[in-house]
Amino acid sequence: MKEDKTMGRLNGQVAIITGAAQGMGESHARRFIDEGAKVVLTDLNSKCSGLADELGRNALFIQHDVTHSDEWEAVVKQTEAAFGNITILVNNAGILGPIAKTAEIDEKAFKKVCDINQTAVYLGMKAVIPSMQKAGHGSIVNISSIAGIAANYGFPSLAYVGSKFAVRGMTKATAIEYGPENIRVNSVHPGFIKTPMMVEGTNETGGDALALIPLGRLAEASEVTNLVLFLASTESSYITGAEHLVDAGMLAQ
Repeated sequence: MKEDKTMGRLNGQVAIITGAAQGMGESHARRFIDEGAKVVLTDLNSKCSGLADELGRNALFIQHDVTHSDEWEAVVKQTEAAFGNITILVNNAGILGPIAKTAEIDEKAFKKVCDINQTAVYLGMKAVIPSMQKAGHGSIVNISSIAGIAANYGFPSLAYVGSKFAVRGMTKATAIEYGPENIRVNSVHPGFIKTPMMVEGTNETGGDALALIPLGRLAEASEVTNLVLFLASTESSYITGAEHLVDAGMLAQ
């Protein structure tokens, strides 16, 4: 079991991180604990329970389907009961969806991608904002993608690109609405990150995708975490309603 941190960049903060069982979500959870936060890790994958046990008493796992509003309400209640008012939300859960052209994508598959990547972000923000209002401040970090800024790299479908663009827009709208209440909302747009989902679609080194990356390599999940941590912390206290790239220069071309 990890020792509690008495000082850190997130000392005293209460965070919810969705999709925390592996990949970027797991990386965010580990770093947030190291930086002094109390963290609720949510995922459909029960593997997350073991991770929460490993991270110690400041971590709690809740099995959670992010597409259901009633489950969001339960997560907020359990988080407040365990740790107090929520001050950070990282909407990290997401799926790639099928590789299909617009005229070929199945309607059910389209709606599933949008439910997880887009609707769940709305549900998460809606659920946590009242808790942040009680706390007097908050930071929401919505994980989008470079596909939420440009659809130029053969991304797999209209559903993925559309959902990731939507996250960017919802982030800006919510930031404007709740800025006066000291609740900040930003989006993060990763490029090609070495996560289980990315490796499954290419290989351990990125395969043909490397030709698109000016730095010539996949990113480690921790490199995205560095930015997410900054946006969650008071170090970014004057930043809201913005999109933040972690793409190794892909969209500079």
